[in-house]
Amino acid sequence: MFEAVDTSTMPRRDPILIACVFLLTGLGLVTLFSSSYAYADRFFNNGMYFISRQGIYCAVGILLYIVASRINLETIRKFIKPFIIVSLILCVLTFIPGIGVVRNGASRWIRLGVFTYQPSEMVKLILPLYLAHILDKKKDMLAVFSSGVLPPVLVTASFFILIYLQNNFSTAVFIVVNALVIFFLAGIRLRYFIAATFIFMPLSVLLLLSKEHRVRRLISYIQPNWEPQGAGYQVKNSLLAISSGGFFGKGIGQGTRKISSVPEVHSDFIFTAFSEEMGFLGVMLFMALLAVFAVHGYRAAQNSGSVYRKLLCVSLVTTIVSQTLLNIAVVSGSLPATGIPLPFFSAGGSSLMTTLISAGLIVNISRARTDEASRYSPLEENIYG
Repeated sequence: MFEAVDTSTMPRRDPILIACVFLLTGLGLVTLFSSSYAYADRFFNNGMYFISRQGIYCAVGILLYIVASRINLETIRKFIKPFIIVSLILCVLTFIPGIGVVRNGASRWIRLGVFTYQPSEMVKLILPLYLAHILDKKKDMLAVFSSGVLPPVLVTASFFILIYLQNNFSTAVFIVVNALVIFFLAGIRLRYFIAATFIFMPLSVLLLLSKEHRVRRLISYIQPNWEPQGAGYQVKNSLLAISSGGFFGKGIGQGTRKISSVPEVHSDFIFTAFSEEMGFLGVMLFMALLAVFAVHGYRAAQNSGSVYRKLLCVSLVTTIVSQTLLNIAVVSGSLPATGIPLPFFSAGGSSLMTTLISAGLIVNISRARTDEASRYSPLEENIYG
């Protein structure tokens, strides 16, 4: 009934890329355990609370990673529309009482039994899948705005509006910026790209200034001593914790400032705990690991066999790398505070599972060989010169 597959003829996956994924996942779990134990023991009377939940999410994420790394990518394209519809519905469900979960004034989650799920994390995966598919499909129509460019713009705008209304401004802006990268690589006319940029930038500024807590974060970034016990408290103490790690760090589990002065360090500020315990040397090794992941990810895109794979791989690698750098920039005080988690590290199953699925798709694409490349397209010239 089923035809056997000769795996000896299949292109080999990139072992270094795979090693980077599992090293980052392992480092994330170790850091989460170290950074969350004291907090979980104090507030949940169970020091294993966060790491046990993360372990469940990680197990599910690894299974999804395996599926994503082996699935036929052309099969995924057949389900793009249902994926988009389901993602939109899940984003809407966050506003439904009894289903949506409100925390600190933000309605970003939906309840799934004893667990919660954040649909905006799914959008970071589904939107690149959709954009890579539609921009490849319409590559001969990109010069016509109404039929070639407008449909993906409307889908992107819909997700932006829904996520913004969840009081998740940073994620809403993040997905649009990464979408603009895909549009640019796809080769849309420069005037469309410039117009979108000039519309989106002032709109983002207006939306940024529409909420008091965002304004306070911005002022605290510009003037760190303006509110040292308020909006600037977390970043100020994060910097103190990072600097206390010195060159070699205090050792795993030995950090003290992470516990005493950085609120909920296991979440968006988990890199603070990593830096305090691993020191400057550990941070440099982490950055080297991220760089190796990025190089091999972009190399996989360059060697892939179709425009769809190139766009998808570049967008997924860019999403993971840019989100990591953005989180580190926030933790180190280089950018205003946002709610962007650190991929592979931050507590939260939604982010971890999405990251592992994205990594699986990147590994899947890395199997493609240059000699399998489709015939030349002007779109490919736009991506790689």
